[in-house]
Amino acid sequence: MTIEQLYEQCEDKMAKSIAEIKKELATVRTGRANPLVLDKLSVEYYNTPTPLRQLATVNVQDGQTLVIVPYDKTILAGIEKAILKSDLGVTPNNDGVSIRLNFPQPTEDRRKELVKTVKKYGEDGKVAIRNIRRDVTDNLKKMEKTENIPEDEVKKAQEKIQKLTDKYTREMDDIVVEKEKEILSI
Repeated sequence: MTIEQLYEQCEDKMAKSIAEIKKELATVRTGRANPLVLDKLSVEYYNTPTPLRQLATVNVQDGQTLVIVPYDKTILAGIEKAILKSDLGVTPNNDGVSIRLNFPQPTEDRRKELVKTVKKYGEDGKVAIRNIRRDVTDNLKKMEKTENIPEDEVKKAQEKIQKLTDKYTREMDDIVVEKEKEILSI
């Protein structure tokens, strides 16, 4: 493996970390109804935990309400039970055909809790990026010894990787700040 391949691999892993955090943050509930908050929800379907989004269509009725229409009406009670067990903080309204989830505006305390959760996700993401940097730097040092790569080349590569780490860390911070604004806006 060359230094350039190692650098490309590093950038790819860091980009995937950013994508994963964006995906996680999409599931954090804000004041708006967002179908992505249901992505982590699993429902017992024929004794198998199945993602809710595979069992039903989820539509946003207005800015505050999600409507869940299952493909199989017999699963309505299971979906309702899964929603009640989850940490969504909403009560499902079952009308026999669909389930409505009304998302009220979160209270000030709930917003602060959500911001803390978002910051934790952001910090976890930055830790992942730094771990990637550490692994790549370790690989560089091994390559220096095994492949007799000049020390100044290794130093340049480390500086390049540090710049990449800084770039993705800043991007992570920007994503977190954006999500915080979304949560705190009324």
